[in-house]
Parts: sequence; C-alpha cells; structure tokens
Amino acid sequence: MFDPVPAARPASGPAPRLSRALLSPWSRLSLLVVVLLGAASTMLLFEPQRLLASGWPPELTGGTAAMVFGLAYGALTVAFVPRPLLNIAAGALFGAQTGLAAALAGTVLGAGVSFMLGRVLGQDALRTLLRGKLLTAADGVLSRHGFRSVLALRLFPGVPFAAANYCAATSRMGAPPFLLATGLGSIPNTAAYVIAGSEAASPTSPVFLAAMGFIVLSGLGGALVAWRRRHRLGRDTPKG
Repeated sequence: MFDPVPAARPASGPAPRLSRALLSPWSRLSLLVVVLLGAASTMLLFEPQRLLASGWPPELTGGTAAMVFGLAYGALTVAFVPRPLLNIAAGALFGAQTGLAAALAGTVLGAGVSFMLGRVLGQDALRTLLRGKLLTAADGVLSRHGFRSVLALRLFPGVPFAAANYCAATSRMGAPPFLLATGLGSIPNTAAYVIAGSEAASPTSPVFLAAMGFIVLSGLGGALVAWRRRHRLGRDTPKG
C-alpha cells in the first residue's frame, strides 16, 4: 500500500561540502586561534596598563564605572592580560570592597567566556591532541574531580589562569562547577591583590605588607601544589 521511503542521502555538492569543512573541528580550532590572536593584538594596541598611570575616565563614576571595569576585566583576561595587574588596578581605582566585587565578577566572566570558546570551538580538535601522558591524566582528573581540582588551581595559582580555563574546556567537566570553583577559589588571591592596590600609596602600612605577604605565600604554595600534582599525574598515568 505504501511505498518505502528511500533513505536520506548525505547532501552533495560544493555548498554542503563547504559547510562541513567550515564546521569541522579543525576549522573551529583555527577560528579559536584567530579570535585569541585578535584579542591579544587588541590588548597590545590599547595598552590597558595605562589605567594605572592615567586613572579611570572621569565621565564614569560609581557603580557604572565598576560594572564597566568588570566587563573590561573579563574581556582582557580572555586576551591574556595578567590578572594580578587587573586586580591591582581594581583596588587602586575603586578601593578594596568595590574593587574586589568588580575583579571577582570580571574573573568569573572571563573564565566563562574562555571556557565556552574552548568548549565550542576547540574541544573536539584539542581532545584528539591529548596524546601525552600528563595531558591524558590531567583530562581524566578534571573529568572526574573537576570542582575540587579547579578550586585547588584557583586557591594556589600554580597554573596560568587562561591555561586552566582552556584545559578545563577540553575535559568533560561541566560549566556550572567550573564557574563556581573559579568564583570561590579566586576570592583569597584576588582580595590580596586588590587590597595591595588600594593601599599602594602606603607601602609600609600593615595592611599592604599583610597583603603582599599573603601573595608571596600563596605563590609558594601554588608552586608546591603544581609540583606535587605533576608528579602525581605522572605516577597515576597508565603505562603504555
């Protein structure tokens, strides 16, 4: 009664082939590289570090200025601007409390944008490159214990911020635990830099010295954690 419906055949022709090529994992990875290079080039041209010398535009004040700074902070972290510089600027421009709020908001925003860029544009291609033992082990740890691992990375920053973002993006870790761990784990170190920036005019004050002491100790702790994690990953990696 009814004629069988013929199986759908893959579309052929130049347009479908071009579409598949543009959406392939390697094409998306190439786009990610272009986006990141463009962001880094823009950062070098605009020199955001001049904020520390020239101050914030006078037409932006109060909560609006802090919100704009938070958005700029997120964009600049995607462009690989070091977070310590931005945190010090936040404290110098807005004081400890408002500066900390703006810096933390920018931290989570920048981490989220980097994570989604890496997940959407780079994950499929980058996962095929995870051939090394340490990379394979790191992928396994983030996939199984993502929240705990990212929290440790943020509390003891032994791995660059951007590198941790894209490493997590290539794993099977979900975005919500990644962002939550980033927000919570970034509080102590961010606060120390923001406070140091807010007290930079008084470098001999107890508050400034305490903040700098915490930064030094957390840096040493980060180096120790990174060293131990590297050896643990190498020991736990299955032998080929």
